[in-house]
Amino acid sequence: MNLSVYYKEFGYNIRLAYPIILAMLGHTVVGVIDNIMVGKIGATELAAASLANSFVFIAISLGVGFSTALTPLVAHSDAEKDTAEGRKIFVNGLVLCTTLGVILFSIIFFAKPLLMHMGQPEDVTLLAKPFLDIVALSLIPLVMYQAYKQFADGKSQTKNSMYATIIANVTNIVFNYLLIYGVWIFPEMGMLGAAYGTLISRIVMIIYMHYALRRQEMFKPFLLNISFSEVKKEMLSKITKIGVPSGMMSFFEVALFVGAVWLSGMIGTEAQAANQIALSMSSMTFMFASGLSVAAMIRVGNQRGLKDYVKLRVVARSIILMAILIYTGFAILFVLFHNYIPMLFLDNNSIESAVMNQEVIKLAGQLLLVAAVFQISDCIQVVTLGALRGLQDVNMPMIITFISYWIIGFPVSIYLGLYTNVGAAGIWIGLLAGLTTAAVCLYWRFHVLSNRLINNN
Repeated sequence: MNLSVYYKEFGYNIRLAYPIILAMLGHTVVGVIDNIMVGKIGATELAAASLANSFVFIAISLGVGFSTALTPLVAHSDAEKDTAEGRKIFVNGLVLCTTLGVILFSIIFFAKPLLMHMGQPEDVTLLAKPFLDIVALSLIPLVMYQAYKQFADGKSQTKNSMYATIIANVTNIVFNYLLIYGVWIFPEMGMLGAAYGTLISRIVMIIYMHYALRRQEMFKPFLLNISFSEVKKEMLSKITKIGVPSGMMSFFEVALFVGAVWLSGMIGTEAQAANQIALSMSSMTFMFASGLSVAAMIRVGNQRGLKDYVKLRVVARSIILMAILIYTGFAILFVLFHNYIPMLFLDNNSIESAVMNQEVIKLAGQLLLVAAVFQISDCIQVVTLGALRGLQDVNMPMIITFISYWIIGFPVSIYLGLYTNVGAAGIWIGLLAGLTTAAVCLYWRFHVLSNRLINNN
């Protein structure tokens, strides 16, 4: 097929995806801002925040992954103009997301003693524990917010979450500054100030999103006069059947990167700090693919509702092609500036930390070179996952991602990182192996399913 067929879809793809990308970038920027501000305090504090956030990232992956079940269901009902079904999806989805947020916080809170048994430096672990408690609490408003966000995205109204995230980021920066350094009437809390800034910003985000949607006419039929009598076992089950595998897919990938944090900590504080710098940058660029993935989910879900399977395949491939072009650009930037990016995260004027910081910069530069390569595989696998979710195909992709990341990727990371001289870079080569395997297998899965739908139509 002529490439111009795909290029024609770029305009609509961008209009749909850019608010999602900005919103997701906002989530990551919260973490990056925290890392930069905490990193200015010291490399040990940065490593501690990295360790604590690794637990929270796992929980966020489950919560956000689960909530994505709402988007294809809403997109399908929106294409059919079924308001009653859309309201059922939202109400029951909000109940499930709220419950999941509480469960995830509880698990992290009671699993905190595991920090002492993970082979991490003792000073890093002691700093990480109180930080973890506060950031874990922010999971409750965050996962609740995801129910609103995924519902609005399914209705192709993607700007709401963009505005919510902008407000949350401004809130985070302000309270980080006030609480880390003790400005005005606020206490000087050091790295704990960044944790409280994150918590406050996520509470503000859910409050804004609720009232913003309630003010819009198109959302009033879905949000007004909600009662617990609308919670139905059948709809809870329908969402859960898609949500659980979707959550597990996100968990398998994020846990792979968290595993990289833990492995880096076993090598040393410098390796862990370097890993956090490379991970922060990769997470930021990953949000572009995540936004395009949601766009694929929405558009494929709509076309599935309209039963236009030829168009379905065209829009999915057009978004995958866009992702490849964008990430090729990111890869070039990572290669060109791999020695300079790490300097943003450290206090380069500190004489006491000069030796440690130089080692961190060197290691982080090596990791960014590997990240430049695996970004291409990463964007293909995550956008294709979005298309498969739009088809409501989640069980086989869940198996594919598990095998790719944990049977192939992580063992390579362990071997190269801990048992060879490659060190921290070897950990990221394992990530590359897992992501590339996932990209190939998931795209083949979409190719087979889309052909089947077209031939059987």
